[in-house]
Amino acid sequence: MEEKEFGLYDVVEMKKPHPCGTNRWKIIRIGMDIRIKCEGCAHSVLIPRKKFIRKMKKILVKHEE
Repeated sequence: MEEKEFGLYDVVEMKKPHPCGTNRWKIIRIGMDIRIKCEGCAHSVLIPRKKFIRKMKKILVKHEE
């Protein structure tokens, strides 16, 4: 399985959409857990890294430093 390269403030698409209707999430914290924030309603969710990697579909916008 390929390792997905993601970084802080990248915008990603998850496999399932958020109940608000959007499927764009911004990564706002990286560690053992990943905190992502919904781009539609600004709700944030903390999920384990392993679960995040499994549920992430693709990176939409790569953050430039």
